[in-house]
Amino acid sequence: MSFSCLQLPKAQKEILEAWEWYEDKQSGLGDRFKQFLFRKIESISENPSYYPLKGKYHEALVDDFPFLIIYKIVGQTKEILIISVFHTSRHPNKKF
Repeated sequence: MSFSCLQLPKAQKEILEAWEWYEDKQSGLGDRFKQFLFRKIESISENPSYYPLKGKYHEALVDDFPFLIIYKIVGQTKEILIISVFHTSRHPNKKF
């Protein structure tokens, strides 16, 4: 059974900003980013414990793009809480 995924406002903002940045670089690239991102989110929802736990949160690398999906598993409600969609070139202290 899949877990449902919820995105914090911070993660939603980061997704939108990344999409806009990629679309400014090349038309359709932002859509490609979102396709890979949501494919990874689907993978997380199918098997949330697969991706490594780093401290309190799990991290999953988005294929073909330099972003990590930072998330927490809420087992009681079978939910994935996406904390951040973090560009890997940023300082690690800004993940949360």
